[in-house]
Amino acid sequence: MTVKNKAFDTISSLIRGCQQLFAEISEAAGRVFSPNDDNYPSTGVQPFSDDLSDKRRRKSWW
Repeated sequence: MTVKNKAFDTISSLIRGCQQLFAEISEAAGRVFSPNDDNYPSTGVQPFSDDLSDKRRRKSWW
């Protein structure tokens, strides 16, 4: 293998690596900024239906 072929292979592999990196980053950005495709039902605000804690009922740890 000549020096010219080694240099060409090295440059070629660097270019391929950069292309793959750019493809991965653009795919991730596309997923982050794409519209929601969740199929979850909208639940809204849930009411609180439990008793609030009383200071008298709490155990004193001090």
